[in-house]
Amino acid sequence: GARGGAMAEGEGLGLLSVDYEVSGRVQGVFFRKYTQGEAKRLGLVGWVQNTSHGTVQGQIQGPTARVRELQEWLRKVGSPQSRISRAEFSNEKKIAALEHKDFQILK
Repeated sequence: GARGGAMAEGEGLGLLSVDYEVSGRVQGVFFRKYTQGEAKRLGLVGWVQNTSHGTVQGQIQGPTARVRELQEWLRKVGSPQSRISRAEFSNEKKIAALEHKDFQILK
């Protein structure tokens, strides 16, 4: 059933873009590959890469509810061998359209 009227600017509606950085034992444990797989499963776009200081960073874009799911995954799950000590999110903003075609692993 439709709720009538204009779409409320509610949680889970519209597109969201958020940057992330995950600290812990996240390099050399297929973290990027698993992040890409999880993002694709959720229908999200963006990228992921290792940094020179031992963290993994990137950006996720997609429907707000799905972005929230991946944030939760980055915080608590990660790849099987990883040990996440901290996941930080920044530059969260509503976007009108996706800025990436798919979810890529950057070198």
